[in-house]
Amino acid sequence: MKLNKPGFWDYKKPNFIAYILLPLTFFVLVGNFFTKKFSKKKNDKIKTICVGNIYIGGTGKTPLSIKINNLLKIQGLRSTIIKKFYNDQSDEQNLIKNYTNLICKKNRSDALNDAVNQNFEFAIFDDGLQEKSISYNLKIVCFTNSQWKGNGFIIPAGPLREKIESLKNFDVVVINGDPKKNQDILNEIKQINNNINIFETFYKPSNLKEFDNNVDYVAFAGIGNSENFYNTMIENKLKVIKKFSFPDHYTYSNNDLTKILNYAKNNNAKVITTEKDYLRLNTNLAQDIKYLKLDLVIPDEKRLINILIKK
Repeated sequence: MKLNKPGFWDYKKPNFIAYILLPLTFFVLVGNFFTKKFSKKKNDKIKTICVGNIYIGGTGKTPLSIKINNLLKIQGLRSTIIKKFYNDQSDEQNLIKNYTNLICKKNRSDALNDAVNQNFEFAIFDDGLQEKSISYNLKIVCFTNSQWKGNGFIIPAGPLREKIESLKNFDVVVINGDPKKNQDILNEIKQINNNINIFETFYKPSNLKEFDNNVDYVAFAGIGNSENFYNTMIENKLKVIKKFSFPDHYTYSNNDLTKILNYAKNNNAKVITTEKDYLRLNTNLAQDIKYLKLDLVIPDEKRLINILIKK
């Protein structure tokens, strides 16, 4: 059974429950300490790029991995995305396959060997920070500015896998969201690692013409941070009268979709979801559902390409 993350994780300051759970973070810290001691192998036959997060939940790793892969291809470089196989993550696997090639195996090291054998020059690891045996040429960590580091505590007291000070160990940090809201975050990042390369990104809907601003919409999502999707709709003046939120990678049943569609019908509304969620709908009911396609925009693409290639 999948559960939504606790709401108190994203409070700007830790609350009473977070402080109660704080002693339990000791075990995570100990685990992090020992995993850092593991020997890591570097493959000189291919350049490796890790796209990961230390904040648990949706931070845009997969869209960024796809974007990086496409940027490299534009430069005439052969690249692939590597993702560890999980039965419950077919949505992200399908999303990547829709846009580019994917090597998906239960063991990331085996997937890397496949990439080498297929003569790829670059391997982009989507969610690669969970792999402790590979030494990456470039490490990228992703955040959204609406959640940032949450309450700043490590799991289970907060949403972080490791301390925010671990930014010292990364080459690039990507902050997604309205750039006007980034200044405090940028200042904090620079205090931790003044040499890290910072990129501010945002999502831009590319199929808005398919939607009517005068129509009511019922929205549903089962992603890491569903509110970010709803906010994008509102920012683009789509009228959301009802939101149905589910855990990340949620498998929708016919009953789930029937409930959503009936609510929309009874309120003379249409149904909208994310592209990632749409790819999970294996039912005829999906024909009455549309998805909002979001393209990742990186204003400073040339600088990122430079870093990807030179590093």
